[in-house]
Amino acid sequence: MMALVTIGSAFAAVMIWLALHANARFSGERRLPMQWWLNGEVTWYAPRRIALAFIPTLAIIVFALYVALSLTTKPRAGDEQLVIPAMLFMGFLFLGIQWLHLYLVRKTLDRNSG
Repeated sequence: MMALVTIGSAFAAVMIWLALHANARFSGERRLPMQWWLNGEVTWYAPRRIALAFIPTLAIIVFALYVALSLTTKPRAGDEQLVIPAMLFMGFLFLGIQWLHLYLVRKTLDRNSG
């Protein structure tokens, strides 16, 4: 259980740091893109702070629910060893999603300013 909290906290800390760093980088923007069509056209924007906090907040909620679930529910027989790898997978997945979002935001803003 302590390992799950440590892993979740570490991923949350990295994601929060990335969001704060991006907030400083995009400080001149009032709104940031949140979703794109396949052709690269932005479908909707959100206020900068909400856009940057969305993925870390969602990840923290999912991590907390996963820890709570692991405390209240026993895994199926033979699956006990998968609890920590599943948390690692979710952490890296959320980190990858956040990185992709920040990359697409930067690419879109660079394209629109140039």
